Amino acid sequence: MTGAIVFTAVAVLALLLGDALGPRWVAWIAKPCASLGFIAAAWACRPDDGAGWTTLAALCFCFVGDVCLLSPRQPVLLAGLAAFFVGHGVFAIAFVQRGVMFTVVVIAAPALLVAGLFVWRWLRSHVEPAMRWPVLAYIVAITTMVTCAFGSAGPRGEWLAITGVVAFYLSDLSVARDLFVHPSFMNRLWGLPLYYAAQLCLAATI
Repeated sequence: MTGAIVFTAVAVLALLLGDALGPRWVAWIAKPCASLGFIAAAWACRPDDGAGWTTLAALCFCFVGDVCLLSPRQPVLLAGLAAFFVGHGVFAIAFVQRGVMFTVVVIAAPALLVAGLFVWRWLRSHVEPAMRWPVLAYIVAITTMVTCAFGSAGPRGEWLAITGVVAFYLSDLSVARDLFVHPSFMNRLWGLPLYYAAQLCLAATI
């Protein structure tokens, strides 16, 4: 797995340098390579149960989303959101497969719901009407994923999973700000490393 982590880190560095200095085509090579890195990391962990294979499937959906988000075209952007929507749902299934403590879910859900409402209130006025329902559905999906991760960590102590989903959630805020509020390299400067660290953490849960 170490090799996959190093490969991902180098690709993320190339992605950021390409984003800052150009040319644009660097991102079309570096980003898929970085995303293949976390899939390779998951494969290196040798999934041998249902939760492991489900986690690997979720990472594959995220790979598709990453590639789609390279395009500025709205139909492709929607396809990327759909891929991540499915990926979040599949991650949630993986956490449930590992076992979820209902009490922890009940405690975590209200706090995460409030956080999701704050995010939606922040984004709503910046998102064009045609994109509002997809964005809202996405917020629901990632909130569900984080809730299930907290519930799964209750009985099993999977703090690596919690670290991964929280980092994933925060990195998505950088993506949302970049897409809908204020496009800036600074969004990607902190968001991309956080996102790939999150995916490597989730791959390691296998």
